[in-house]
Amino acid sequence: MCKTRHLPILSLTNINKLACVSCLFFATFVNIRLTIMVKKDINPSYLACPIRQVISRFGDKWSMLVLYTLHASEAGVLRFSELHHNMADCSQKMLSATLKNLEQTNLIHREVYPVVPPRVEYSLTDTGKSLMPAIISLIDWAKLHFDDVVTKQII
Repeated sequence: MCKTRHLPILSLTNINKLACVSCLFFATFVNIRLTIMVKKDINPSYLACPIRQVISRFGDKWSMLVLYTLHASEAGVLRFSELHHNMADCSQKMLSATLKNLEQTNLIHREVYPVVPPRVEYSLTDTGKSLMPAIISLIDWAKLHFDDVVTKQII
């Protein structure tokens, strides 16, 4: 509560009466959050949709590229430096975080060899390999429709 004691006024109709900017921001935030929390018409099946779960786990900018890079390698096994060389536009920090996430979701396997200097290799798990047909289909779709998508985006 600020010195002007505005915080108890949290109804949307009274927000315009707040004199303090910080109270206005807080009241707006609380009302938006409460509105979202009490909204009853959100479909539970939408929240439980498998595609939402999949995208939240590895739908970021780099995960599918890492998976495909591992798949496309000759041996199916790459070291961190080899992955980073193939994905030069991905920072080491981001690549490391992506690999950790993919390992936690059981899509890649991380093998650490007890040698000096340390050697770590990454490969697809069976679950990761089973995902490859879907990723390859997505790549094929992108090749087929890339021009349409890019020209519509520019206009």
